Amino acid sequence: MRSFITILMLMVLGTGCTLGPDYARPDLDVPSAWRVDAGEARALADTAWWGQFGDPVLDGLIDTALRENKDLLIAARRVEEFEARYGIVRADLFPQVGAGASYTREQVTREAENKPAPGFATLTETYSTSLNAAWEIDLWGRIRRSAEAARAQLLATEEARRGVVLSLVGGVASAYVNLRGLDRQLEIARETARSREESYRIFQERYDGGVISLLELTQNKSQYDEALASIPPIEKAIAQQENGLSVLLGRNPGPIPRGRAIGELTLPAVAAGLPSDLLERRPDVRQAEQALVAANAQIGVAKAAYFPAISLTGLFGFASEDLTDLFLSSAQVWNYSAPLTAPIFTAGKISGGVRAAEAAQGQALAGYMQAVQNAFREVNDALADQQQTGRQLAAQELQVGSLRQYDEIARLRYDEGYSDFLTVLDAERSLFNAELSFTRTQVALHQAMIGLYKAMGGGWMQDAAPGAVGPRGQVGAE
Repeated sequence: MRSFITILMLMVLGTGCTLGPDYARPDLDVPSAWRVDAGEARALADTAWWGQFGDPVLDGLIDTALRENKDLLIAARRVEEFEARYGIVRADLFPQVGAGASYTREQVTREAENKPAPGFATLTETYSTSLNAAWEIDLWGRIRRSAEAARAQLLATEEARRGVVLSLVGGVASAYVNLRGLDRQLEIARETARSREESYRIFQERYDGGVISLLELTQNKSQYDEALASIPPIEKAIAQQENGLSVLLGRNPGPIPRGRAIGELTLPAVAAGLPSDLLERRPDVRQAEQALVAANAQIGVAKAAYFPAISLTGLFGFASEDLTDLFLSSAQVWNYSAPLTAPIFTAGKISGGVRAAEAAQGQALAGYMQAVQNAFREVNDALADQQQTGRQLAAQELQVGSLRQYDEIARLRYDEGYSDFLTVLDAERSLFNAELSFTRTQVALHQAMIGLYKAMGGGWMQDAAPGAVGPRGQVGAE
């Protein structure tokens, strides 16, 4: 009988198959080049690109965020959860073995109508030990497809974690650049207020001396008040930006250390490469593909329900009323079975499951294609943003220079009596607004570069946050 069971197992394993389609990456319409030309700097996108800003404070903030950010901690624990789920599903590929032991002491009544005959003991003790095993033969690949789907879900979860890393690093860098831009705007506002305060003091003295009219004095005072009024909104924005950045760092709201000024930050090089690289580098694209792999495998799981299921179960052990006789050959107990179950009539339940799995696969395919298209759009947008914002900044730099000269000439002509004070007011207001606008564009250009690196993805994410886990080191394996 044992030889028969062995032969049966070998036959089953030798003739097993895997139902459902094997995964193959779908053909995609991948552009051959970006709409906006960019230099080849692909290697930069695979390194810690934020280091190119040349600000050790920013580097430290990002290191802190990668250790302490709560969203990233949640994502890492979620990867651990799906690693365990993968292990649970994969375990069904192997026999499940268990052991047991028991001791029973039983007393039966001597007063009942069916009491034991004279000479039979009414108090009994029983000792037993057993070893049991069960194994479902994966004849049609149901368990293998389930394990394939679970592994794909695990890899998708790991890609989601990398997506959190990508967003977190970009968010911290963006928030810091914005903070330094606000700091510069505050400096401009305060410097302008101090300059106009001094001007107002001089005008007050000239008015007291009867040199100028009240109209000119109030015009000057309005300029001073304008500069003062611009300070509180910037200070409020700085406080809110610090609070938001603190949360990204995994801390309670509070002050943020400063490093280089916005004008001292080195502008990173343009990260570029072939459009098809996005399929290998963007976490959201990789996550969408793993979701497609999982959905594809679930079709095989659903189709396996059409076919019979075979399981092998067995038990071997010993039972005795005397502990000293427990392991004698005469105390052996054993059994084995090979039950087979097969569907006959399910009223469309199985076919409905197959159609549902195929529909889910179609959804995942559309989601994957959409993720790819969105990735191409974001990179093209980021390249256009970087290029056009750079041109805007160059033009504004020239404008600020021209307005500084305009302000100097207007003041000189007013002091010499060749023009009225309205010209000076116009020059000061124009210069103040232009300086603030120039600073905002500086920030926007750095933000555009950050957006480009986020859109390109990159291999730096695994090194930046190496806390990811996987099935025995297999996460990320192709």
